Amino acid sequence: MVVGLLVLGVSALFGAPDEPSVSLKSWAASAPADFVATAAKELAGTSASAGYGPPYNSAPDASQKIGPVDLQSLSGVRLPVDTAHDFVIGPLESLPSPPAALADWTAATDQQRADWASAYSDALAAAPDNDPAKVEDGSYGPVPALTGALADMARQGSLDGVLQGGGTFYNMDYTRSLLFLGDGGYFPDLAASQHLSGDQWGVMNETGDTPGQSWLWLFSLLYQVEPFKSSPSVDALAVTTMFVLTALLTLLPFIPGLRSIPRKLPVHRLIWKDYYRNR
Repeated sequence: MVVGLLVLGVSALFGAPDEPSVSLKSWAASAPADFVATAAKELAGTSASAGYGPPYNSAPDASQKIGPVDLQSLSGVRLPVDTAHDFVIGPLESLPSPPAALADWTAATDQQRADWASAYSDALAAAPDNDPAKVEDGSYGPVPALTGALADMARQGSLDGVLQGGGTFYNMDYTRSLLFLGDGGYFPDLAASQHLSGDQWGVMNETGDTPGQSWLWLFSLLYQVEPFKSSPSVDALAVTTMFVLTALLTLLPFIPGLRSIPRKLPVHRLIWKDYYRNR
């Protein structure tokens, strides 16, 4: 009984908070302007996901390299993502009554679609509060109607199901919904408010004020210092560095010189000084 009460008390004081999950529905309801702007970027092919490179697409000059070795491209495009179709057009086509603007989008050329979506993205960025209702008149084709219909679909909660469903009854693949969510400003702002972004050592932190994963300090450190911090290949550099360090640690007993460091620097004798004093 005492142990049980102690566990419950300590859990109440120090347990990690149960934050509500972030969904496309909550995004569209809380930050509709950001949602519409992100959908327009997905149509224009200018979002972070559209230019990420492998494993999602073959965007030129997007992959991270170590010298001449293109590590990111080694795996190839294993999870192909067409941001315009997968995040906007496809979900709208799944509606019982798809918007009529889909026909205009489908009938247009690729160049016309890109021009429409890019012009609408620029107009949204220039509008007061980035509000779609305050956008200046322009040649945006069906893009405002498509992004508005997608926002309505998200607010009703059906977009989450379509992006996560994957055509199967049970699905645990959240790749597309997370990519779409990450392309906007809403999700990164939430992460920053909880001290979870990369420049806040976020991988080591937990939501709220509870302790996080302190053992990931070395991994996170590489993202805070040069030349890693400003490198366009920071992920590849960090992974390669950790691989080399892990290999050195694993093979330490077999590496001449390095395996003798503990004997030449008897730090362990300071830690267990009572044992060695009486030995």
